[in-house]
Amino acid sequence: MSDFDNPRKGSSASAGGITNDRKRKAINGHEVTGAGEITLRQSILPVSLVTILFFMWGFAYGLLDVLNAHFQTALNISQGMSSGLQAAYFGAYFIGPLTYSGWIVRHFGYRWAFIFGLCLYGIGALMFWPSGLKRSFGGFCGSMFIVGSGLSTLETAANPFIATCGPPRYSEMRLTLAQAFQAIGTVVAPVLASQVIFKNVDDTSLTSVQFVYLGIAISVFFLAVIFFFAPIPEVTDADMASQAQQTAQDTDFEDKPLSQQYTLFYGVLAQFCYVGAQVAYAGYFINFVSWVRPGTSHATGSSLLASAQGCFAIGRFIASGLLKFTKPRLVLMSFISGVVLFASLCMGLQGNGAIASIFLVLFFESCIFPLIFTLSLRGLGRHSKRGASFIVAAVSGGALFPPVLGVVADALGGNTQHAFFIPLIGFVIAFTFPVYLNVFKAKTLDAWTDKVKVGIEPKSDVESAEGMDERVAAHYIEKI
Repeated sequence: MSDFDNPRKGSSASAGGITNDRKRKAINGHEVTGAGEITLRQSILPVSLVTILFFMWGFAYGLLDVLNAHFQTALNISQGMSSGLQAAYFGAYFIGPLTYSGWIVRHFGYRWAFIFGLCLYGIGALMFWPSGLKRSFGGFCGSMFIVGSGLSTLETAANPFIATCGPPRYSEMRLTLAQAFQAIGTVVAPVLASQVIFKNVDDTSLTSVQFVYLGIAISVFFLAVIFFFAPIPEVTDADMASQAQQTAQDTDFEDKPLSQQYTLFYGVLAQFCYVGAQVAYAGYFINFVSWVRPGTSHATGSSLLASAQGCFAIGRFIASGLLKFTKPRLVLMSFISGVVLFASLCMGLQGNGAIASIFLVLFFESCIFPLIFTLSLRGLGRHSKRGASFIVAAVSGGALFPPVLGVVADALGGNTQHAFFIPLIGFVIAFTFPVYLNVFKAKTLDAWTDKVKVGIEPKSDVESAEGMDERVAAHYIEKI
């Protein structure tokens, strides 16, 4: 029997949270399972499985940017109208995490959230076929909304799962590294689009789009079956409360009501503005390079987008390495400063200089999402799952910024470059969050990476896991 099947083998309760119980219908959030104390070795398999999902939605996101430009030609629509794809995709992020996605995670656990999200993703992908037959842009937007609903469910589960599955001191590094594989998906998608999907294809054809999403649907349904049988630990609210209680001496943790978690809500605002700006840059990347370097074709623009997304992926791997030696708050501050600097240069440069600047914007964007996510979750304890839902819902900023940028660009006669002041505003607002963290939260945040030993050192024999579990569970129930 493996560690994943025996709840009490090895390090007391920590292995108890790693179970393959697929028959369980609901999760008891009041139960301390020990999953909040999973070791690095125990976390490798489940984290690796969930990382596959990051690649899947990275691929979907990468295709979204190319489809934006392709539909402008194939369906003869304006830049403002084409942004309806982004509005549909990211609009689902506003609804899902705050309603059904967050509810599924809290009441049925991560496994069923993954399965539900994958099935919803597959259904949305299948709907691309009739939308293509009807050449209906509204149909494509509806299909993309369902795809976004599925992916928002996956993100609502996967981001907090990666952040909490393993020693908490490595939370930022773990999520940034996992999201590096999401970035690889965003690279692969435009490469396939330029070299396979849309190569030697009539600009007005939608057949290739239909077949691509049919393939995606088959793949995600297969993944749903894999996740039904996969060993997925269920980290409950009480597990996170237990973890926070154990670290209180080092981190100055206080169990406050959700309404008083001000760092969380500041992080939600920063994430909303940052993601909106990031999506606007990626969604209008091809339009931007065509404007600053006239004569650039859509195929060339797709290749440049793939290269820029390659910089994005490389940035995430580099940031993951830096997090091993550098405090997360400092890495976030450095990278977002680079974003603001080069986003400003994009507004004034022309030709290859402007293209180099937008490449560097994507490079420095690389680690900002996972770092805002994990730093906003630090010390939330029993509120971690609900807080994660709020931060994922902030991804809906991607539904606001691109349409505004598209309308402004159309009003400026197609001048996408000057319209890029819209995402610059979002980047500047997001920039204030790491300033706040470094000025007011440095000591607390550093304690998580410098002092906390949960998941690294075994529990003291003086205090049994069962005794600790009973006290934390009683404290948790009293609070709610």
